[in-house]
Amino acid sequence: MKTIIIVATDFSAAAMNAAKYAADMALSIKADLYLLHICPIPISYTEITMVIDMEALQQGAEGEMDEVCKALTRQTADKVYIETKVITGSFFDELESACREISPYAVVMGSQGTTAAQRLLFGGHTVHAMKHLLTPLITVPPNAHFGSLKRIGLACDFEKPVDILPIDEMIKMVKDFHATLYVLNTGKKNVIDPEIVFQSRMLQEKLIDIKPVFNFITGDDTNDSIMDFANKNEIDLLVVFPKRYGLLDTIIHKSHTRQFVLHSHVPVMALQA
Repeated sequence: MKTIIIVATDFSAAAMNAAKYAADMALSIKADLYLLHICPIPISYTEITMVIDMEALQQGAEGEMDEVCKALTRQTADKVYIETKVITGSFFDELESACREISPYAVVMGSQGTTAAQRLLFGGHTVHAMKHLLTPLITVPPNAHFGSLKRIGLACDFEKPVDILPIDEMIKMVKDFHATLYVLNTGKKNVIDPEIVFQSRMLQEKLIDIKPVFNFITGDDTNDSIMDFANKNEIDLLVVFPKRYGLLDTIIHKSHTRQFVLHSHVPVMALQA
């Protein structure tokens, strides 16, 4: 079965950067690209009538999509098969539908747009998808480049990780990119709980084929501790579990997901455990 990476784009500079990132990733693992643009459904107002030429909107988006496709074809020296689709609908519903139909390796999106409006709209889509999309989702910061995925960080709260984490998927990804996996456990106290040590050993046994490196890091702010480790250790991709409680509870609370995703300098992959 062919490996496919979906790229959701709004044609902003940040989204184009994410598409370039996805193209290089596809090239490295011999995957296809599926470029998807979802034109939003016009909002109806009872007192204000807005006339929107949907046909012109569709044609304009298809023209921009052709330009993106040509640019990525040049970038990859025509070694990556690229399919494109422009559709009108609800962003998350259409993205979820595409994932069900294609079963992609991952979805790649820009973590934010370039303008204030783009950051509000597309950034909001990214955060919502990170929380709810079942397919692995990689959010790419505006200045990030693929290069290679040699150092993958896995943020984990060690609450029965062997029963909860998608072990097989993690092993496959690490092997696909010939990477080293850094397993991170973050706490606010310097004393390591014996249960955490026990759970880490169990996880280490499950991941023995890829020889993970375990790290116990402390800090008053979960986000800052994770990102500080990622920056200092030159992590290429940071894997998080947005629906898990414990370590990542703060990440899904109120504005923390937005802060974590939109301000990370490292590409972030969300997996639903």
